This record gives sequence, C-alpha cells and structure tokens, in this order.
Amino acid sequence: MTLASLRPEWAAPASVGAFMSLRSGGVSLPPFASLNVGGTVGDRPAAVAENRRRVAEALAAQPVWLRQVHGSRVVRLGAADVGAALHDADAAWTDQPNIACTVQVADCLPVLLATTDGAGVAAAHAGWRGLAAGVLEATLRALCDGTGSAPGDVVAWLGPCIGPRQFEVGADVLAAFGAVPAQPDAARFVNRARTDGTPRWLANLPLLASDRLQAAGVTRIAGGAWCTVEDASDFFSFRRDGVTGRLVAAVWRRGG
Repeated sequence: MTLASLRPEWAAPASVGAFMSLRSGGVSLPPFASLNVGGTVGDRPAAVAENRRRVAEALAAQPVWLRQVHGSRVVRLGAADVGAALHDADAAWTDQPNIACTVQVADCLPVLLATTDGAGVAAAHAGWRGLAAGVLEATLRALCDGTGSAPGDVVAWLGPCIGPRQFEVGADVLAAFGAVPAQPDAARFVNRARTDGTPRWLANLPLLASDRLQAAGVTRIAGGAWCTVEDASDFFSFRRDGVTGRLVAAVWRRGG
C-alpha cells in the first residue's frame, strides 16, 4: 500500500528510512479524517489501529508509539518495545534495524535525526514547551552517546508544524526562550499586539529549533517549510480545528 506522505529530503544515508504522514489514506471519520494515528484524541480505537497498521505497512518497519507529555525524556528502543506498553516520553532513538522511532504531531514540530554513517536514528516531538525544556539537546546527546558519534556527524530534518505566520504566543513563550518582550529578535518573534493592546507575538518554531540544533553542533538541517495551520488538505492542526487527528513522523535503520 502506498500512502500519501512526505519523504524527507535530507543528507541521511541510504540505509536510513524516513517518513511523514499526510492526513489522507486512512479510515477515520470526521473530524479525524482520515489517517489519524492518535490514540487519545477521541477517534474510534479500531480506526486508529487500522491507520497505524497502514503506516507500519508503508514503512516496512515496526513503529514504536510514545505517550507524549511535552517534556524532554528520551528513550532507547529495542526489539522488546515493539508492541509493548507506551513509554511516557517525547523522543526516542535506536541503533537496531527495522524499528521505527515515531512522534505524533498536529502543530508541534517533529524532528528526525540520523548519524551520517547510519549507526543510529532518533525522533523528537518539539512543541515550544519541549523545545524550551531541551528535548532536542537531550535527544542529540542520547543518540551521540549511544552510537559514539559527534553532533557534527548528525543530520536533522524539521517536519511540518504551525508556521511563523500562525503561531501567536504570549510573553511566557518569549521568556521560555530567553527573549526580552521589549526587544525580541524579529526573525524569531514578530510583534503582533492585539487591538485591545494585549501584547502578542508570532513565533518561528522551526527557526527556534534550528537555533538549538546548531548551538549543539548540528550543521546539516533540512525541512521546516510547511505550515500545518495553513494547509488543511494535507495536515491536521490543533490550533486551527481543536478536535482533530495526529500525523506521524518516523525514522528507522533499514535492515536485511
């Protein structure tokens, strides 16, 4: 079965597989139509199970699903995790073949990582809370420690998320990233005060993630060009729709 998807264009080796689902190609009914993989959003369990089965078939690898909590915990995945109870974590890495690290999103940023020699892969769920809490740094550290790689030997792909024209935030988000509301960096936080005078800004989530990765030593970063809010035909968006499904980003090592 061929599902409509994004196939990341990045500098990962051919031994690494990567996949990002679009919202079509599944069996869920509105408001989850149609390839919803989120098991906690109110969709029918049988529909979610079938959608996840279709994703696994498209990957030709075994996806391991996380129970995401907007934190920075990273777990290492192995054969025992396939079909097992969910981990409470927002990132995963593995050096085992045919096991797919996955993250679910509907505006938060999915980030895929791979070592240039194909020794290990990782996926992180980077909403603003997790990003500010250091989920990308923690994921990179776990991947590098586990494979003996340096950050400069890691490539990254930033998937679809809420874009910089749509991500309206308050002063709490600026503070989480060390920005000063009176003089924020205009490339990362654009002033968009409401008509009643309430201070608000438009945040650039992919750029903030890229900042974190580059500061940690990752220099090869691709993606980050899609807005989930602005493209309702391809992407689920919590900010746009409220009750909605979840997309999945996955990365794995191809095995024999």
